[in-house]
Amino acid sequence: QSSTRPPDAVIALLINLISINTMNETVLYLDDENKGKDGIGKFTGSSGNPTEVALLTLVHQLGKDYRAIRNGTKGRADVGDLAEFLHEGKQISFSSARKMMSWAVLKEGGGFRLYSKGASEVVIARCSAQLVDGPVGNERTEDMTDSVRSSVLHTAELYARRGMRTLALAYRDIPAGFDFDEKSQSVVNADGTPALVCETDMVFAALVGIEDPLRPEVPDAILRCYEAGIDVRLVTGDSPNTAVSIAYQAGILKRHHFAHLGEASGEDAGKEGGEPEMVAENLKPNVLLEGKEFRRLVYREEEDGKKEFDQAHFDKIWPHLRVLARSSPDDKLTLAHGLNQSTLFTDKEACKALKAENNIVIFPDRQVIAMTGDGTNDAPALKRADIGFAMGIAGTQIAKDAADIILLDDNFASIVTAAKWGRNVYASIQKFLQFQLTVNISAVVTALVGAFAYQQSPLAAIQLLWVNLLMDSLASLALASEPPTPELLKKPPVNRSDHMITKRMWANMLGQAAYQIAVVMFLFFAGPSVFGFLPGYKVEKNDSFFPGYKKENSIHYTFIFNAFVWMQLFNEINSRNLKGEVNVFRGILKNPIFCGILLVTSVLQVIMVEF
Repeated sequence: QSSTRPPDAVIALLINLISINTMNETVLYLDDENKGKDGIGKFTGSSGNPTEVALLTLVHQLGKDYRAIRNGTKGRADVGDLAEFLHEGKQISFSSARKMMSWAVLKEGGGFRLYSKGASEVVIARCSAQLVDGPVGNERTEDMTDSVRSSVLHTAELYARRGMRTLALAYRDIPAGFDFDEKSQSVVNADGTPALVCETDMVFAALVGIEDPLRPEVPDAILRCYEAGIDVRLVTGDSPNTAVSIAYQAGILKRHHFAHLGEASGEDAGKEGGEPEMVAENLKPNVLLEGKEFRRLVYREEEDGKKEFDQAHFDKIWPHLRVLARSSPDDKLTLAHGLNQSTLFTDKEACKALKAENNIVIFPDRQVIAMTGDGTNDAPALKRADIGFAMGIAGTQIAKDAADIILLDDNFASIVTAAKWGRNVYASIQKFLQFQLTVNISAVVTALVGAFAYQQSPLAAIQLLWVNLLMDSLASLALASEPPTPELLKKPPVNRSDHMITKRMWANMLGQAAYQIAVVMFLFFAGPSVFGFLPGYKVEKNDSFFPGYKKENSIHYTFIFNAFVWMQLFNEINSRNLKGEVNVFRGILKNPIFCGILLVTSVLQVIMVEF
């Protein structure tokens, strides 16, 4: 509560608390060969839980090496002479039910000291005293009154409104022989289960506000998601006001989501039209839910006491839901399951009402769910979603195994890139189908007409093999190598029930095939008289008794083959477009593979015909 620097003894205790009560997986990379004035290696990087990384960075900035503190503490050290005492310590890992983690280490003179950190409102509620001063191991404390507790919680609320993640740090001295598994009869965890006695009656040490600023590219990435018809929701374990602040900065929450704008602050206080305070209490109903309330609404209790998921009630909530705060991994699984099973799109009247009253558009097909996660407990939700994204840096191996896609840079903007490439793959398949079916239609009609008219196709077998190579292998490679364009993210998603071949594609294929057939038929029947060469059926018909028979290749049929192939090559350029675009050459130079294949096939065609 003071703007002055805390006493050195208090800082020393906080350094011990943070250094000991953090996971081994959270690591700061320090360059021990390049040490600073304090004798500690310079910071070069980190890995692990971002919240714990921030805490360990604080220790480093205070001039201490967290590794030395760990390795010099009985019950925490896992290397050196003190490693033999590691089993005497007690780690109580973080869980979403408790919303805190603790680590008990051996204390000089006997007994244990338990260090805890966790959600501010949870830890503060379990503190009966507060740290005042005194050396480590002989601290001076005083009772934590209700006014002090309210003041700390108010400060935590102010931090949360600024988008900070708040943690409370506390400790407790425990006598030897204490049962760490003993459950409390009066204190419960966040999920209603009995709390551990060792994590009650603690001494409050500090309140920490950790700011995790959004990456600069995130708001723009979320905006592009909305333009592409991808709805983004925030599911987090942070407090409601922290979640609201982050969601508003990211663009997940807009001004129209707030029903009660509250009072302006700062210079705009008291002015009409001042900037409203974007806090949880000002949001419209169901825009933000806490995990506990969410579970209460979407589960109904049966007569036998079992809880059953209520899909009908869930469908009333999810169109409005933008932020799920203080959530557990099970809430993510429930959300993924409910959205996946929702048939709200079939209720046309409800969809119209949502559009008219709240400007909420429901996708006219079953929802396609993408879920992100990094922890082991996120694995079921990642598996249940249609597409699971795991973090490549901070994610656990179990989360990566359960996911469909791993984000190597842990960046939300990469999800937009994945969506763009996914749509590009779909568009590439459409382009190839459009090209191939056009070739098939015109080739089959040409062969059939030749067989019916003169019992001989104007396209020889070896020529058809070249056409097949052209349209199956080279064309598929050329069209599949088209790079994604920003326009792909400005189109709505494709319904599951939509046909891959659209009406516009049918128009393109039939129109182009009709043109090609018309040209080939003109050359087939009128070509000899117009261009002055012998008809191919007279030159190539294998019948020595046929009048005028000459045993040689026909210029007529070669002319038809050459024209047919060149029409396919130019149609390959047309097939790059699916929506009837006028400028078919747009962006062609951005695809060197396409240009190279087109050039090579053109040269080979000239060589085959002329030589």
